[in-house]
Amino acid sequence: MGDNKLFAFVLMPFDAKFDDLYKFGIKEAATELDILAERVDEQIYSEGILERIYRQIELADIVIAEMTDQNSNVFYEVGYAHGKGKLCILSTAVTEDIPFDLKHRRHIVHGNSIKRLREQLSEELVWAKGEIENIQKSHINVKLQKLSGDLNKTKYWAEGNVEFKIDLLNDSQQTSAEIEAVYFYCSKAWQLFQDGRECPRTDSDFPPFENRHFLSSPVRRLQKKSWAQVKFTAKKTLASSFKGEELKSSYRISGRSVLRLVTSEGHFDYELPIDVTVDECPF
Repeated sequence: MGDNKLFAFVLMPFDAKFDDLYKFGIKEAATELDILAERVDEQIYSEGILERIYRQIELADIVIAEMTDQNSNVFYEVGYAHGKGKLCILSTAVTEDIPFDLKHRRHIVHGNSIKRLREQLSEELVWAKGEIENIQKSHINVKLQKLSGDLNKTKYWAEGNVEFKIDLLNDSQQTSAEIEAVYFYCSKAWQLFQDGRECPRTDSDFPPFENRHFLSSPVRRLQKKSWAQVKFTAKKTLASSFKGEELKSSYRISGRSVLRLVTSEGHFDYELPIDVTVDECPF
């Protein structure tokens, strides 16, 4: 925006019952953090409303979406925002209104409490500001491509294999900070493999994650308007008959992980939501 404030575009149903949640929950939380939060009905514009909404999503630094009542327009707009790689914070009165395939994304359950919404949203906005500052300081934007995987199953155990492709993008006009190390933080029992070799790992120094894995960086620096990719495979035993666990033909793996770039300008953490289904190959 013109005054260099971060801009949060708010998606919610056009219903007066959400006005107080917006004015005293969302807008107040944003204002306290010097973030400009707006809905489309507060703006003056000449184009059609749908065109305006899509353009504001593209311009926004952060997208905040009220998912209560499962409004189809809001769902579609959230999908558009995710497709554009926007930082999205989802908000809802009840957990059931968050679609199953979005439950691993950052979301707030406020139970129609304005106080709870404001407090939790403040925490989420602090996180979002940190993510944006990472990109601005390091000149590196991190994006996780859609995950793929498969299931290796015997009569004794089921092992999930997940393929990661993480894009490192420099959309700025400056060379990025020098990358000195790359760490991947995740839960216990995962093994990471890069270029056919197992990646070194140790106990995490970053709660709540349990393990830290060392990855090789494809480049030392990213020149302006350039791109590189970190690729690796993660493997984990998902069930074992020795432990009396049922061996299924399909498993859904979801949760959160963090990619940390240690650079000449400091370290920068990028949260990566994990959601993938691994299936047994039928032949």
